[in-house]
Amino acid sequence: MQEFFNIVQDWVVDLGDKHGVDPLVIFCLYLCSKISLFTCLGWAINNIRLKKPFVPQLLFAGISFCIPYTYVMIVGRNIAPWVYAVIGLIFVLGVYSIWKKIAVKVDQPVP
Repeated sequence: MQEFFNIVQDWVVDLGDKHGVDPLVIFCLYLCSKISLFTCLGWAINNIRLKKPFVPQLLFAGISFCIPYTYVMIVGRNIAPWVYAVIGLIFVLGVYSIWKKIAVKVDQPVP
């Protein structure tokens, strides 16, 4: 098992070096962005249920969703075009997912 972990670690570090991105930075950005995303979504859903303004929370949720992918697009070099297409698809699916989560949560009654 340790050998497998070392192989994967070497592969990730080599891939990061090849494209000029730090895997640890991507991991930290991803982790922080997801925590921020779910916090902002919960806040937005609560504001929608209370009939308060919710647009700023949705904007924060969208920005936090995009942070790690934006880092790869800005800092990365020699990245294949299909990676940009996948990141674009992730953005589109993320917007759709956020919309669906809010639509479902708004329809539920407040406990």
